[in-house]
Amino acid sequence: MSTFENFFRLSVASLLRDRLLYLLFSLALLATVLIPAFSMFSMRQVQELSVTLSLSALSFLLLVVAVLTGASSIWRDIEKRYTSSILGLPVSRTTFVLGKFCAIAALLGVMAVVVGAGSFAAVKVAAGTYPPDIPLRVENFVAAVAFDYLKSVMLLSLAFLFSAVSTSFYFPFLATIAVYLAGSASQDVFEMVHGAYGKDLLPAAAAAIKAIYYVLPNFSAFNLKTHAIYALPLSPGAMLLTVGYFLCYTGVALSIAVWSFSRRELP
Repeated sequence: MSTFENFFRLSVASLLRDRLLYLLFSLALLATVLIPAFSMFSMRQVQELSVTLSLSALSFLLLVVAVLTGASSIWRDIEKRYTSSILGLPVSRTTFVLGKFCAIAALLGVMAVVVGAGSFAAVKVAAGTYPPDIPLRVENFVAAVAFDYLKSVMLLSLAFLFSAVSTSFYFPFLATIAVYLAGSASQDVFEMVHGAYGKDLLPAAAAAIKAIYYVLPNFSAFNLKTHAIYALPLSPGAMLLTVGYFLCYTGVALSIAVWSFSRRELP
């Protein structure tokens, strides 16, 4: 068994001892159980409301776990001096960063599968009460869950990037949230600049906004909730392009995180 596999298993075991994750996971499962009850408030669109609530709850869970674990994982080990003992073993700093990242990404994947399956069952129960006019497409629901997972993993890579250069928990935590909010709205701002509003901007301001747009992650590209709610046809080409964007952006963020952590002086 390789060093990376050993450290990956050690990181997973460390995550499983975190009681906060159990609390969040329990709340998410409770939310999926309550979705059919809340959906009854919309008697004409029970299925649409239940899909909206279930996917929103899953997205929020993945967001919270990605931000909290990504911002605190490296910082907590440095603060408790675990890095001194771990890096004293035949574990490189690259293995340290990537092992922790892969462990949290695997945890997010398990949460997405379990909560997504529970949410789909809750949606079917709610839809059975009032038969919908729009059919529920399984592939659309699965795609929405999968792309929410990819979005959370990309956000996790940014949290690791900020954590690798920070000496506190607050900077990576707040910076990750700020990037998430900005990245969720960047597409709308970019379209406004290209529209009638952009004609009133100075060329330098428009160029700066466009530059920031290309630097920030475009999280709106991962939003397939509308396709799942209204059974809209999926575009395989657009989805493949989004997956390629995810791989490139996450790879660059992790590369910078590994490079920064490798050159960092540890206590």
